[in-house]
Amino acid sequence: MENSLKTPVVPKKMIIPFVLVTYLFALWGFANAVTDPMVQAFKKVLELSNSQAAWVQMAFYGGYFCMALPAAMFMRKYSYKVGILIGLGLYAVGALLFYPAAITEQFWFFCLGLYVLTFGLAFLETAANPYALAMGPKETATQRLNLAQAFNPLGLIAGLFVAQQFVLKNLKSDDIDNFSALDEASKIIIKTSDLLVIRNPYVILGLVLIGVFVLFVVNKMPQSKDDGLMPKIGDTFMALSKNKKYVLGVLAQIFHMGCLIMCWTYIYQYSEAIGIDSVTAGYYQMAAFVLFTIGRAVGTYLLRFVSSGKLLMIFAILGIAFVSVVILIEGIVGLYSLVGVSFCMSLMFPTIYGIALGGLTEEQSKVGSAGLIMAIVGGALMPKMQGMIIDLGGNGVSDIKIMGVSEVSFSFILPLLCFVYIAWYGLRVNKRYEV
Repeated sequence: MENSLKTPVVPKKMIIPFVLVTYLFALWGFANAVTDPMVQAFKKVLELSNSQAAWVQMAFYGGYFCMALPAAMFMRKYSYKVGILIGLGLYAVGALLFYPAAITEQFWFFCLGLYVLTFGLAFLETAANPYALAMGPKETATQRLNLAQAFNPLGLIAGLFVAQQFVLKNLKSDDIDNFSALDEASKIIIKTSDLLVIRNPYVILGLVLIGVFVLFVVNKMPQSKDDGLMPKIGDTFMALSKNKKYVLGVLAQIFHMGCLIMCWTYIYQYSEAIGIDSVTAGYYQMAAFVLFTIGRAVGTYLLRFVSSGKLLMIFAILGIAFVSVVILIEGIVGLYSLVGVSFCMSLMFPTIYGIALGGLTEEQSKVGSAGLIMAIVGGALMPKMQGMIIDLGGNGVSDIKIMGVSEVSFSFILPLLCFVYIAWYGLRVNKRYEV
């Protein structure tokens, strides 16, 4: 670790481009955080089950899966800057689609907006993550990515603040104990009002993104594209498929993203089970994001002294301990532990990313980056599975007991299993590759 102490994390000539790229990490953090509470909002407004409302996450994180590889193929030929501009454009279009979606009042239209929005996020993440890795010496690449990712939680906090203060607090349906029992005319009036409330932050976000797009157009960014003859894409895929550190890293990223989104999305359902309303639950999620931010800063610092694999394993073991409390001790202690899980997850995405792409050529990194972004699909599939577990006894969150605990508590067995795999991956790469 001595070399990493002497080598600059970001070279002086790269500071301004690096700062601009870090803004992108905050932008997709905002999208993540403002969307998580929408699962609960749509569930109430449109009278959906937990698993039906989870289609919000299916659309959001499914868009990453579908667009990450095309984005990587595009950036094999063009620069990271062009990829970022396309990402910002698609991000803005998806956000602005919430305007017609609110007019039609169709759940599928909102999901379509989220799907297109994440096409843009897929371009941004496929470009920005390896771009940050490339903006300096290889010895400090993982530290540099963790530093850039440290801005992601700031976007998370801003997104949650907007969702809580301007959406959840203004939902009329949330003020009614038994919304389903209202007459149809009253429901229609409240639904129309609430869907407009949900629409507004996305439309404003779309307008802000247009401004950011212009900012990137007028600023000169360092070029990082392949010049001359590129290797065949089939050869690149073959090389990646034979790289066990990379392949197992993609699987680790799938489990990490599933774990992350499950713990953030279902904090509202867990709160509901112990008698806490959605607005108050939002404060607990805010605390989780603050801990996530602190954890990212702590993790970035510790990486200067502790190897990536070992630190990943330690944080995963802490995650196992916290989630075990969530499952076994239902109540305020369990909720505090669910908040604490965010500290454990804080350094995982950039660390897994840096480990998996470590030692690859630029061509392999561009294509390999797509695989790691496609792994975000874990955030679509696993919350859906958790919602199905919660729905085993009905549309409530604690209709039945499973192995002595409520269904919502038992559902956190899925994040627990995710942490077990991540801990094993950290141990493996630390022993075999000394990273």
